[in-house]
Amino acid sequence: MEGFDIDKLAQLARIDFSEKERACFPQQFQVILGYYEKLQLLDVEGVEPTAHALPVHNVWREDVPITPFPPEEALRNAPVQRQQQLVVPRVLD
Repeated sequence: MEGFDIDKLAQLARIDFSEKERACFPQQFQVILGYYEKLQLLDVEGVEPTAHALPVHNVWREDVPITPFPPEEALRNAPVQRQQQLVVPRVLD
């Protein structure tokens, strides 16, 4: 696939491809794009866009104030904590 940078895609998705996967991925991706092209042939005139296959109804409960957990109980199972906060690995570089 011309112009396709598998290394950039792997970096963005944070995936490590083996050499075998690296070799077959472009062909597999081409098959996926072929299905996309088939979908483009469908006549969807008059079909309303949806976010869900089934209707979704408001499921919010009544907003009732409650007594919160004390920090000690909320952090009881936290593997790493500091100053009554949960410590997690950095996500952004």
